[in-house]
Amino acid sequence: MTRIRVLVVDDSVVIRRLVAEALSTDASVEVVGSASNGRLALAKAAQLAPDIITMDVEMPEMNGIEAVRELRRAGHRMPIVMFSTLTEKGASATLDALVAGASDYVTKPSGSGSVQESLQRVAGQLLPKIHALAGPSIEQRRRAEPASPSAAGPSPSARHEGEPAQARADQSRHPVRAVVLGSSTGGPEALSRLLGALSKPLPVPVLVVQHMPPVFTRQLAARLDRLGPSTVVECHGDEDVLPGHVYVAPGNHHLELRRAGSALRTTLTQAPPVNFCRPSVDVLFRSAVQVLRGDLLGVVLTGMGSDGRTGCEDVVTAGGTVVVQDKATSVVWGMPGVVAAAGLAHRIVPLDEMAQVIESTVSRATARPAGLRGLATLHGEAS
Repeated sequence: MTRIRVLVVDDSVVIRRLVAEALSTDASVEVVGSASNGRLALAKAAQLAPDIITMDVEMPEMNGIEAVRELRRAGHRMPIVMFSTLTEKGASATLDALVAGASDYVTKPSGSGSVQESLQRVAGQLLPKIHALAGPSIEQRRRAEPASPSAAGPSPSARHEGEPAQARADQSRHPVRAVVLGSSTGGPEALSRLLGALSKPLPVPVLVVQHMPPVFTRQLAARLDRLGPSTVVECHGDEDVLPGHVYVAPGNHHLELRRAGSALRTTLTQAPPVNFCRPSVDVLFRSAVQVLRGDLLGVVLTGMGSDGRTGCEDVVTAGGTVVVQDKATSVVWGMPGVVAAAGLAHRIVPLDEMAQVIESTVSRATARPAGLRGLATLHGEAS
């Protein structure tokens, strides 16, 4: 069995031991080394050639952000998962690391829980990300090796990787009254590039679910607001949604769209997680369909899991349009991949083309005259 080789980098010997023990619960993962700062991590990465690195943010001599930059500068392409604290400072530093080239992050255990609880939490967060980020490259390496006599064919994951995804033949003729967007692993960088590439604010509102905890979403919205022509805010709930504005769901809250008279407004809830996520892409997309029916553009960017697949089905069934990021430019082709594999995507688009595709789709589809304030009349019968 080809195991996923992990290098653990943290200045705390307690955290290094905790991460190693958490990863040891999975027989397909092997901790091949550790380092106490970024400078040592550079040497260990060159020496050990790990499949993936877990990286602390704050360390002496060379911190995690600097280490990520140096690893990328040296040509190392392995995924890097940051190990962050759930604080304003930790969120800001983690976003800096993602911009520098880190692939994803997990948050360190906090509070006075037992060691066993901490182990379970770290394993629960870290192992799925390790498999999603490093698994495909391991699978490619395994397929490149000579087949054993007992091999019965490619694994299910290998077969899935080879299946071509086809865009839908039909194109929606509905106007676009709002863009709803979902993303997860790799999403902060994808959102930065997408919103930064817009030529002007969109003539419709954009509502975003990015899988992130509280504090992180506030920091993300503030950063995105500085990058492009749109006004980007973390949603506070019960606010009118306006053209040219982007509303980011806050961590630990579902974001829903509702009608209030002739206006569109946001609603935040702490209903149970959907697809193990809160906020959930499916929750946002479904609520938007309830209000706008098919007058929607649904966009799914890079991310683990399948959140958004059911919501996209609702959008398509109602007559709306769905666009997803392609596999080549996704950090993880989980969320967009399941939508494409289900035949729900009208377009499968590289990230660098996504802004132009969204602009042209919205512009073409909104040619019919009807403003946001006419929604109550246009869909007065919608529930």
